[in-house]
Amino acid sequence: MPTYLYEAVDSRGQRVRSEIEAANEDEAQNKVRSLGYLVTELKQKGKRTRSPKAASSMPGAKKKTTTIGNSVRPKALSAFTRQLSTLISAGLPILRSLRICEELQKPSVLKNNLIDMTEDVEGGTPLSEAMSKHPKTFDKLYINIVKAGEAGGVLDQMLERLAVFMEKSQKLKKQVISALIYPVAVISVAGLILWGIITYIVPKFTDMFEDMGMALPRLTEVLIGISKVLRTYWYAPFVAVPTVFIAYKLIMSTALGRRTVDFIKLHLPIFGGIIRKSVISRFARTLGTLITSGVPLLEALSIVREATGNAVVSEGIGKIHDSVREGDDIAGPLDQTRICDRMVVNMVAVGEETGELDKMLIRVADNYDDDVDAMVGGLMSLLEPLIILVLGGAVAFIVISLFLPLIKLTEAMSKKT
Repeated sequence: MPTYLYEAVDSRGQRVRSEIEAANEDEAQNKVRSLGYLVTELKQKGKRTRSPKAASSMPGAKKKTTTIGNSVRPKALSAFTRQLSTLISAGLPILRSLRICEELQKPSVLKNNLIDMTEDVEGGTPLSEAMSKHPKTFDKLYINIVKAGEAGGVLDQMLERLAVFMEKSQKLKKQVISALIYPVAVISVAGLILWGIITYIVPKFTDMFEDMGMALPRLTEVLIGISKVLRTYWYAPFVAVPTVFIAYKLIMSTALGRRTVDFIKLHLPIFGGIIRKSVISRFARTLGTLITSGVPLLEALSIVREATGNAVVSEGIGKIHDSVREGDDIAGPLDQTRICDRMVVNMVAVGEETGELDKMLIRVADNYDDDVDAMVGGLMSLLEPLIILVLGGAVAFIVISLFLPLIKLTEAMSKKT
Protein backbone atom coordinates (compact mmCIF):
# COMPACT_ATOMS: atom_id res chain seq x y z
CA MET A 1 0.00 0.00 0.00
CA PRO A 2 1.43 3.45 -0.94
CA THR A 3 2.66 5.82 1.74
CA TYR A 4 1.61 9.49 1.65
CA LEU A 5 3.47 12.38 3.22
CA TYR A 6 1.18 15.09 4.53
CA GLU A 7 1.32 18.52 6.08
CA ALA A 8 -1.70 19.67 8.09
CA VAL A 9 -2.99 22.09 10.72
CA ASP A 10 -4.30 20.78 14.05
CA SER A 11 -7.12 22.19 16.18
CA ARG A 12 -4.73 24.68 17.82
CA GLY A 13 -3.51 26.01 14.47
CA GLN A 14 -0.14 24.24 14.78
CA ARG A 15 1.44 22.64 11.72
CA VAL A 16 1.82 18.84 11.67
CA ARG A 17 4.02 16.84 9.30
CA SER A 18 3.80 13.06 9.14
CA GLU A 19 3.01 10.14 6.84
CA ILE A 20 0.14 7.70 6.44
CA GLU A 21 -0.60 4.56 4.41
CA ALA A 22 -3.57 4.61 2.05
CA ALA A 23 -4.76 3.00 -1.18
CA ASN A 24 -5.10 6.36 -2.97
CA GLU A 25 -4.98 10.11 -2.40
CA ASP A 26 -8.68 10.42 -1.50
CA GLU A 27 -8.39 7.73 1.17
CA ALA A 28 -5.28 9.44 2.54
CA GLN A 29 -7.21 12.74 2.73
CA ASN A 30 -10.05 11.08 4.65
CA LYS A 31 -7.67 9.33 7.06
CA VAL A 32 -5.87 12.57 7.89
CA ARG A 33 -9.20 14.37 8.39
CA SER A 34 -10.34 11.61 10.77
CA LEU A 35 -7.37 12.53 12.97
CA GLY A 36 -8.85 16.01 13.35
CA TYR A 37 -6.33 17.69 11.05
CA LEU A 38 -6.86 20.10 8.15
CA VAL A 39 -4.77 18.92 5.17
CA THR A 40 -2.67 21.63 3.52
CA GLU A 41 -0.31 19.46 1.45
CA LEU A 42 -0.35 15.83 0.40
CA LYS A 43 1.94 13.78 -1.83
CA GLN A 44 2.81 10.15 -2.38
CA LYS A 45 6.18 9.21 -0.92
CA GLY A 46 8.84 9.17 -3.62
CA LYS A 47 6.82 11.33 -6.01
CA ARG A 48 6.66 15.05 -6.66
CA THR A 49 3.95 17.10 -4.96
CA ARG A 50 0.59 17.13 -6.71
CA SER A 51 -1.64 20.18 -6.62
CA PRO A 52 -1.49 21.02 -2.91
CA LYS A 53 -4.81 21.69 -1.30
CA ALA A 54 -3.51 24.89 0.19
CA ALA A 55 -0.32 26.91 0.26
CA SER A 56 1.99 27.56 3.15
CA SER A 57 2.04 31.05 4.53
CA MET A 58 4.81 33.60 4.21
CA PRO A 59 5.92 35.31 7.37
CA GLY A 60 5.60 39.02 7.76
CA ALA A 61 2.89 41.61 7.56
CA LYS A 62 -0.25 40.67 5.68
CA LYS A 63 -0.80 42.64 2.53
CA LYS A 64 -2.82 42.20 -0.60
CA THR A 65 -1.21 40.54 -3.58
CA THR A 66 -1.42 41.56 -7.21
CA THR A 67 -3.64 39.13 -9.13
CA ILE A 68 -4.84 38.69 -12.69
CA GLY A 69 -8.62 38.72 -13.13
CA ASN A 70 -11.26 39.21 -10.46
CA SER A 71 -12.90 35.80 -10.18
CA VAL A 72 -12.47 32.96 -7.71
CA ARG A 73 -12.41 29.35 -8.91
CA PRO A 74 -15.29 27.29 -7.48
CA LYS A 75 -12.84 24.57 -6.41
CA ALA A 76 -10.81 27.08 -4.38
CA LEU A 77 -13.96 28.48 -2.76
CA SER A 78 -15.26 25.03 -1.77
CA ALA A 79 -11.82 24.11 -0.36
CA PHE A 80 -11.81 27.32 1.72
CA THR A 81 -15.35 26.58 2.95
CA ARG A 82 -14.37 23.12 4.12
CA GLN A 83 -11.18 24.43 5.75
CA LEU A 84 -13.10 27.11 7.64
CA SER A 85 -15.71 24.57 8.75
CA THR A 86 -13.03 22.19 10.03
CA LEU A 87 -11.23 24.89 11.99
CA ILE A 88 -14.41 26.29 13.59
CA SER A 89 -15.68 22.80 14.50
CA ALA A 90 -12.30 22.18 16.18
CA GLY A 91 -13.09 25.04 18.57
CA LEU A 92 -11.00 27.83 17.06
CA PRO A 93 -12.48 31.36 17.09
CA ILE A 94 -13.74 32.68 13.75
CA LEU A 95 -11.05 35.37 13.60
CA ARG A 96 -8.20 32.93 14.11
CA SER A 97 -9.77 30.47 11.66
CA LEU A 98 -9.96 33.19 9.02
CA ARG A 99 -6.32 34.10 9.59
CA ILE A 100 -5.23 30.49 9.18
CA CYS A 101 -7.30 30.11 6.00
CA GLU A 102 -5.86 33.34 4.63
CA GLU A 103 -2.31 32.16 5.36
CA LEU A 104 -2.99 28.87 3.56
CA GLN A 105 -4.09 30.63 0.36
CA LYS A 106 -1.81 31.27 -2.58
CA PRO A 107 -1.75 34.86 -3.94
CA SER A 108 -5.23 35.24 -5.41
CA VAL A 109 -8.45 37.23 -5.34
CA LEU A 110 -9.71 34.95 -2.58
CA LYS A 111 -6.65 35.71 -0.45
CA ASN A 112 -7.23 39.44 -0.86
CA ASN A 113 -10.89 39.00 0.09
CA LEU A 114 -9.91 37.04 3.19
CA ILE A 115 -7.53 39.82 4.26
CA ASP A 116 -10.40 42.32 4.04
CA MET A 117 -12.78 39.95 5.83
CA THR A 118 -10.28 39.34 8.64
CA GLU A 119 -9.96 43.08 9.20
CA ASP A 120 -13.75 43.52 9.22
CA VAL A 121 -14.35 40.64 11.64
CA GLU A 122 -11.57 41.94 13.88
CA GLY A 123 -13.43 45.26 13.95
CA GLY A 124 -16.62 43.55 15.16
CA THR A 125 -18.41 42.94 11.85
CA PRO A 126 -20.32 39.60 11.57
CA LEU A 127 -18.79 37.12 9.13
CA SER A 128 -21.83 37.13 6.82
CA GLU A 129 -21.74 40.92 6.60
CA ALA A 130 -18.00 40.86 5.89
CA MET A 131 -18.63 38.33 3.08
CA SER A 132 -21.44 40.44 1.62
CA LYS A 133 -18.85 43.12 0.74
CA HIS A 134 -17.43 40.69 -1.84
CA PRO A 135 -20.47 39.68 -3.94
CA LYS A 136 -18.35 38.39 -6.84
CA THR A 137 -16.87 35.76 -4.52
CA PHE A 138 -19.73 35.03 -2.11
CA ASP A 139 -23.20 34.94 -3.69
CA LYS A 140 -26.53 35.34 -1.88
CA LEU A 141 -26.83 31.60 -1.35
CA TYR A 142 -23.47 31.48 0.43
CA ILE A 143 -24.10 34.56 2.56
CA ASN A 144 -27.60 33.49 3.65
CA ILE A 145 -26.42 30.06 4.76
CA VAL A 146 -23.57 31.65 6.73
CA LYS A 147 -26.04 34.12 8.27
CA ALA A 148 -28.32 31.22 9.27
CA GLY A 149 -25.37 29.41 10.83
CA GLU A 150 -24.41 32.50 12.83
CA ALA A 151 -27.98 32.96 14.08
CA GLY A 152 -28.33 29.33 15.15
CA GLY A 153 -24.82 28.95 16.58
CA VAL A 154 -24.06 26.13 14.13
CA LEU A 155 -21.78 27.94 11.68
CA ASP A 156 -19.43 24.96 11.33
CA GLN A 157 -22.32 22.67 10.34
CA MET A 158 -23.71 25.19 7.86
CA LEU A 159 -20.27 25.62 6.26
CA GLU A 160 -19.85 21.85 6.05
CA ARG A 161 -23.27 21.57 4.40
CA LEU A 162 -22.35 24.40 2.02
CA ALA A 163 -19.06 22.69 1.12
CA VAL A 164 -20.88 19.45 0.33
CA PHE A 165 -23.38 21.38 -1.81
CA MET A 166 -20.62 23.12 -3.77
CA GLU A 167 -18.63 19.91 -4.27
CA LYS A 168 -21.65 18.03 -5.62
CA SER A 169 -22.54 20.92 -7.93
CA GLN A 170 -18.98 20.98 -9.27
CA LYS A 171 -19.00 17.20 -9.71
CA LEU A 172 -22.20 17.37 -11.78
CA LYS A 173 -20.80 20.16 -13.94
CA LYS A 174 -17.53 18.28 -14.40
CA GLN A 175 -19.42 15.17 -15.55
CA VAL A 176 -21.21 17.09 -18.31
CA ILE A 177 -18.02 18.86 -19.43
CA SER A 178 -16.02 15.63 -19.42
CA ALA A 179 -18.64 14.03 -21.66
CA LEU A 180 -18.17 16.79 -24.22
CA ILE A 181 -14.36 16.99 -24.17
CA TYR A 182 -13.77 13.70 -26.01
CA PRO A 183 -16.14 14.22 -28.97
CA VAL A 184 -15.11 17.89 -29.35
CA ALA A 185 -11.42 16.95 -29.33
CA VAL A 186 -11.88 14.10 -31.83
CA ILE A 187 -14.04 16.20 -34.17
CA SER A 188 -11.60 19.13 -34.02
CA VAL A 189 -8.53 17.00 -34.83
CA ALA A 190 -10.38 15.08 -37.55
CA GLY A 191 -11.69 18.34 -39.00
CA LEU A 192 -8.18 19.76 -39.25
CA ILE A 193 -6.95 16.61 -40.97
CA LEU A 194 -9.82 16.65 -43.46
CA TRP A 195 -9.27 20.36 -44.07
CA GLY A 196 -5.58 19.66 -44.81
CA ILE A 197 -6.45 16.85 -47.22
CA ILE A 198 -9.05 18.91 -49.08
CA THR A 199 -6.93 22.07 -49.36
CA TYR A 200 -3.49 20.53 -50.01
CA ILE A 201 -3.90 16.99 -51.40
CA VAL A 202 -7.01 17.39 -53.55
CA PRO A 203 -5.55 20.31 -55.59
CA LYS A 204 -2.64 18.09 -56.68
CA PHE A 205 -5.08 15.51 -58.02
CA THR A 206 -7.07 18.34 -59.64
CA ASP A 207 -3.98 19.49 -61.58
CA MET A 208 -3.32 15.92 -62.67
CA PHE A 209 -6.90 15.47 -63.89
CA GLU A 210 -6.76 18.74 -65.84
CA ASP A 211 -3.54 17.65 -67.57
CA MET A 212 -5.25 14.45 -68.64
CA GLY A 213 -8.17 16.44 -70.11
CA MET A 214 -10.66 13.76 -69.15
CA ALA A 215 -14.30 14.18 -68.12
CA LEU A 216 -14.65 13.87 -64.36
CA PRO A 217 -17.40 12.03 -62.47
CA ARG A 218 -19.97 14.20 -60.69
CA LEU A 219 -18.71 13.10 -57.28
CA THR A 220 -15.19 14.26 -58.12
CA GLU A 221 -16.45 17.62 -59.39
CA VAL A 222 -18.26 18.16 -56.07
CA LEU A 223 -15.05 17.42 -54.12
CA ILE A 224 -13.04 19.78 -56.32
CA GLY A 225 -15.68 22.50 -55.84
CA ILE A 226 -15.50 22.10 -52.05
CA SER A 227 -11.70 22.30 -52.24
CA LYS A 228 -11.82 25.54 -54.25
CA VAL A 229 -14.31 27.13 -51.84
CA LEU A 230 -12.18 26.25 -48.81
CA ARG A 231 -9.01 27.58 -50.46
CA THR A 232 -10.67 30.79 -51.66
CA TYR A 233 -12.49 31.58 -48.40
CA TRP A 234 -9.90 30.16 -45.99
CA TYR A 235 -10.47 33.12 -43.66
CA ALA A 236 -14.19 32.32 -43.20
CA PRO A 237 -13.78 30.31 -39.94
CA PHE A 238 -11.69 33.11 -38.41
CA VAL A 239 -14.50 35.55 -39.16
CA ALA A 240 -17.43 33.23 -38.41
CA VAL A 241 -16.33 32.13 -34.93
CA PRO A 242 -15.92 35.65 -33.45
CA THR A 243 -19.09 36.78 -35.24
CA VAL A 244 -21.14 33.93 -33.74
CA PHE A 245 -19.62 34.58 -30.30
CA ILE A 246 -20.42 38.30 -30.40
CA ALA A 247 -23.93 37.62 -31.70
CA TYR A 248 -24.50 35.13 -28.88
CA LYS A 249 -23.33 37.66 -26.29
CA LEU A 250 -25.63 40.33 -27.74
CA ILE A 251 -28.60 37.96 -27.74
CA MET A 252 -27.92 36.86 -24.14
CA SER A 253 -27.69 40.49 -23.02
CA THR A 254 -31.45 40.91 -23.56
CA ALA A 255 -34.15 39.26 -21.43
CA LEU A 256 -36.06 37.94 -24.46
CA GLY A 257 -32.90 36.62 -26.12
CA ARG A 258 -31.71 34.90 -22.94
CA ARG A 259 -35.11 33.28 -22.41
CA THR A 260 -35.24 32.09 -26.04
CA VAL A 261 -31.76 30.57 -25.90
CA ASP A 262 -32.45 28.87 -22.55
CA PHE A 263 -35.75 27.51 -23.87
CA ILE A 264 -33.93 26.03 -26.89
CA LYS A 265 -31.29 24.50 -24.61
CA LEU A 266 -33.96 22.70 -22.60
CA HIS A 267 -35.54 21.23 -25.74
CA LEU A 268 -32.43 20.19 -27.67
CA PRO A 269 -32.36 16.56 -28.83
CA ILE A 270 -30.32 14.38 -26.44
CA PHE A 271 -28.49 17.31 -24.81
CA GLY A 272 -31.75 18.96 -23.74
CA GLY A 273 -32.56 16.14 -21.32
CA ILE A 274 -29.15 16.40 -19.68
CA ILE A 275 -29.41 20.18 -19.35
CA ARG A 276 -32.96 19.99 -17.97
CA LYS A 277 -32.07 17.41 -15.33
CA SER A 278 -28.94 19.35 -14.37
CA VAL A 279 -30.96 22.55 -13.88
CA ILE A 280 -33.65 20.75 -11.85
CA SER A 281 -30.98 19.09 -9.71
CA ARG A 282 -29.41 22.48 -9.01
CA PHE A 283 -32.83 23.96 -8.16
CA ALA A 284 -33.74 21.12 -5.80
CA ARG A 285 -30.34 20.92 -4.08
CA THR A 286 -30.09 24.69 -3.61
CA LEU A 287 -33.61 25.02 -2.22
CA GLY A 288 -33.18 21.96 0.01
CA THR A 289 -29.87 23.26 1.37
CA LEU A 290 -31.34 26.68 2.13
CA ILE A 291 -34.41 25.25 3.89
CA THR A 292 -32.23 22.87 5.91
CA SER A 293 -30.09 25.84 6.93
CA GLY A 294 -33.12 27.65 8.33
CA VAL A 295 -33.55 30.25 5.59
CA PRO A 296 -37.24 31.33 5.26
CA LEU A 297 -39.00 29.72 2.30
CA LEU A 298 -39.81 32.94 0.41
CA GLU A 299 -36.25 34.21 0.78
CA ALA A 300 -34.93 30.79 -0.25
CA LEU A 301 -37.06 30.82 -3.41
CA SER A 302 -35.77 34.31 -4.26
CA ILE A 303 -32.18 33.09 -3.93
CA VAL A 304 -32.83 29.93 -5.95
CA ARG A 305 -34.44 31.98 -8.73
CA GLU A 306 -31.12 33.75 -9.26
CA ALA A 307 -29.01 30.60 -8.87
CA THR A 308 -30.58 28.25 -11.43
CA GLY A 309 -28.70 29.68 -14.41
CA ASN A 310 -31.68 29.24 -16.76
CA ALA A 311 -34.12 32.07 -17.54
CA VAL A 312 -37.07 29.74 -18.24
CA VAL A 313 -36.69 27.90 -14.93
CA SER A 314 -36.07 31.20 -13.09
CA GLU A 315 -39.33 32.54 -14.49
CA GLY A 316 -41.16 29.45 -13.25
CA ILE A 317 -39.61 29.76 -9.78
CA GLY A 318 -40.74 33.40 -9.72
CA LYS A 319 -44.33 32.24 -10.26
CA ILE A 320 -43.93 29.68 -7.45
CA HIS A 321 -42.59 32.45 -5.19
CA ASP A 322 -45.63 34.64 -5.91
CA SER A 323 -48.03 31.76 -5.23
CA VAL A 324 -46.35 30.83 -1.94
CA ARG A 325 -46.45 34.47 -0.87
CA GLU A 326 -50.22 34.38 -1.35
CA GLY A 327 -50.53 31.31 0.87
CA ASP A 328 -50.26 28.39 -1.58
CA ASP A 329 -47.99 25.39 -1.18
CA ILE A 330 -45.07 24.63 -3.52
CA ALA A 331 -46.25 21.45 -5.24
CA GLY A 332 -49.31 22.96 -6.99
CA PRO A 333 -47.53 25.96 -8.59
CA LEU A 334 -44.53 23.74 -9.38
CA ASP A 335 -46.79 21.39 -11.34
CA GLN A 336 -48.34 24.33 -13.25
CA THR A 337 -44.95 25.66 -14.39
CA ARG A 338 -44.13 22.34 -16.13
CA ILE A 339 -40.51 22.71 -15.01
CA CYS A 340 -40.35 19.26 -13.40
CA ASP A 341 -41.99 15.94 -14.14
CA ARG A 342 -44.75 14.43 -12.03
CA MET A 343 -42.36 12.38 -9.89
CA VAL A 344 -40.63 15.51 -8.60
CA VAL A 345 -43.96 17.25 -7.97
CA ASN A 346 -45.25 14.25 -6.01
CA MET A 347 -42.07 14.03 -3.92
CA VAL A 348 -42.32 17.75 -3.12
CA ALA A 349 -45.99 17.30 -2.14
CA VAL A 350 -45.09 14.39 0.16
CA GLY A 351 -42.27 16.46 1.64
CA GLU A 352 -44.66 19.30 2.45
CA GLU A 353 -47.20 16.93 3.99
CA THR A 354 -44.62 15.21 6.21
CA GLY A 355 -42.67 18.35 7.10
CA GLU A 356 -39.53 16.99 5.42
CA LEU A 357 -39.47 19.14 2.31
CA ASP A 358 -35.72 19.76 2.59
CA LYS A 359 -34.91 16.03 2.71
CA MET A 360 -37.20 15.32 -0.25
CA LEU A 361 -35.55 18.05 -2.31
CA ILE A 362 -32.07 16.70 -1.54
CA ARG A 363 -33.30 13.23 -2.51
CA VAL A 364 -34.67 14.62 -5.80
CA ALA A 365 -31.29 16.25 -6.49
CA ASP A 366 -29.44 12.99 -5.77
CA ASN A 367 -31.78 11.05 -8.09
CA TYR A 368 -31.35 13.57 -10.87
CA ASP A 369 -27.57 13.56 -10.43
CA ASP A 370 -27.66 9.78 -10.94
CA ASP A 371 -29.87 10.26 -14.01
CA VAL A 372 -27.44 12.80 -15.46
CA ASP A 373 -24.55 10.41 -14.84
CA ALA A 374 -26.41 7.62 -16.65
CA MET A 375 -27.42 9.92 -19.52
CA VAL A 376 -23.87 11.18 -19.93
CA GLY A 377 -22.64 7.57 -20.11
CA GLY A 378 -25.32 6.77 -22.67
CA LEU A 379 -24.44 9.87 -24.66
CA MET A 380 -20.81 8.78 -24.83
CA SER A 381 -21.87 5.32 -26.03
CA LEU A 382 -23.99 6.95 -28.74
CA LEU A 383 -21.49 9.60 -29.83
CA GLU A 384 -18.49 7.31 -30.31
CA PRO A 385 -19.97 5.17 -33.12
CA LEU A 386 -21.70 8.24 -34.58
CA ILE A 387 -18.40 10.14 -34.81
CA ILE A 388 -16.70 7.11 -36.37
CA LEU A 389 -19.54 6.77 -38.89
CA VAL A 390 -19.45 10.46 -39.90
CA LEU A 391 -15.66 10.64 -40.17
CA GLY A 392 -15.55 7.31 -41.99
CA GLY A 393 -18.14 8.61 -44.45
CA ALA A 394 -16.13 11.79 -45.06
CA VAL A 395 -12.93 9.84 -45.70
CA ALA A 396 -14.77 7.40 -47.97
CA PHE A 397 -16.23 10.32 -49.94
CA ILE A 398 -12.76 11.82 -50.51
CA VAL A 399 -11.13 8.50 -51.44
CA ILE A 400 -13.89 7.45 -53.82
CA SER A 401 -14.01 10.91 -55.44
CA LEU A 402 -10.26 10.88 -56.10
CA PHE A 403 -10.01 7.30 -57.33
CA LEU A 404 -13.08 7.21 -59.61
CA PRO A 405 -11.28 9.14 -62.41
CA LEU A 406 -8.21 6.90 -62.01
CA ILE A 407 -10.41 3.81 -62.31
CA LYS A 408 -12.03 5.21 -65.46
CA LEU A 409 -8.63 6.04 -66.90
CA THR A 410 -7.40 2.52 -66.19
CA GLU A 411 -10.46 0.99 -67.85
CA ALA A 412 -10.02 3.22 -70.93
CA MET A 413 -6.35 2.25 -71.28
CA SER A 414 -7.15 -1.48 -70.90
CA LYS A 415 -9.73 -1.25 -73.71
CA LYS A 416 -7.20 0.38 -76.05
CA THR A 417 -4.71 -2.39 -75.45
